[in-house]
Amino acid sequence: MSVTLDLSRVSSDAAPAAPVAKPLVNLSGLTRPQLIAALVESGVVEHGKAKMRATQIFRWMHHRGVTDFASMSDVAKETRARLAEAFTIARPEIVERQVSQDGTRKWLIRMAPGIEVESVFIPGVGRAGALCVSSQVGCTLNCSFCHTGTQPLVRNLTAAEIVAQVQVAKDDLGEWPSDKEDRQLSNIVFMGMGEPLYNLGQVADAIEIISDNEGIGISRRRITVSTSGVVPMLEKLGSTTQAMLAISLHATNDALRDVLVPLNKKYPIAELMAGIRAYPGLSNARRVTFEYVMLKGVNDSPPEARALVNLIKGIPAKINLIPFNPWPGSDYQCSDWATIEAFAAILNKAGYSSPIRTPRGRDILAACGQLKSESEKVRASALRKLSLAAMAGVLSEDDDEAA
Repeated sequence: MSVTLDLSRVSSDAAPAAPVAKPLVNLSGLTRPQLIAALVESGVVEHGKAKMRATQIFRWMHHRGVTDFASMSDVAKETRARLAEAFTIARPEIVERQVSQDGTRKWLIRMAPGIEVESVFIPGVGRAGALCVSSQVGCTLNCSFCHTGTQPLVRNLTAAEIVAQVQVAKDDLGEWPSDKEDRQLSNIVFMGMGEPLYNLGQVADAIEIISDNEGIGISRRRITVSTSGVVPMLEKLGSTTQAMLAISLHATNDALRDVLVPLNKKYPIAELMAGIRAYPGLSNARRVTFEYVMLKGVNDSPPEARALVNLIKGIPAKINLIPFNPWPGSDYQCSDWATIEAFAAILNKAGYSSPIRTPRGRDILAACGQLKSESEKVRASALRKLSLAAMAGVLSEDDDEAA
């Protein structure tokens, strides 16, 4: 039996559906040129005053750390009201904050419904302390030794959401204004959830904002981007961001790296090494960091150490040796400490700095590889990943000489 819907009885006076409010643009994620354009396009600021007004707003957001337009005392009251109607500079929601016995701080940040990331600050790393930030929610790489990397990709983070992780840390550390003496946050590392080079546009904008001397003012030489080896994007990363480069390597031959880092099947080691050697600005003052997780009986033998030396020969580099943190269901175990030290000794003898980094923040589930498995037991979202031991390793003692 067919049914015909009679629309003749529907009142023409029925109330129309309420319009969906357009999300406010978060100015925190705009570089200064983008901020100027947004102010003009919105009609809030006339073209002739846009550059001056953008500089004022930028400094209030990133130098002073304000979270509402009403606090911008050198901006006209009427303009502040119009800004509040068109834009936002509010922080995202902090769902959870934890502090480790070793001083490590971890924040679970909700950017939007179902969109949560963790950021971790580790004191005493780099010149003063380093913040590990995420660039995506989830990951597509499926590295076999990384439990957190098995999470499905939800979406890329925006530049505003990346910058917000820095702002949240500075809020908690009491580091406003940004030129405050003896600040604890001196380094930024993109070693959290996701592959930064698959979101390079937003990552580059975030670096532009974070490094701007009118705002947060963290030197590009203190900002490190870690990649599993998206070779075609390496040159663009270097030329657009001037960031320090870290490579998640973990093996010296294609057969093994295909298993550990499946992206290697697309960009094999020879292609990756060629891309690294051509990285813009690579020098003894701007060395690449090779991250190497120590897996018992897999990649930790003396021959592997010597193969690693041969592989990176001639590249200004340091090697970060990362003790593996086992997780439920993992097929791997951490190398014995004596084995790791022997591996490091071979690298050191060849002239490469090869610090062995002890994971930090284990008591708050903030160590490398722990976050997904343990956090899922506590929180259903489970969209988290950070590589804290790896993060610590790129910031060796000689980073204190960086500009």
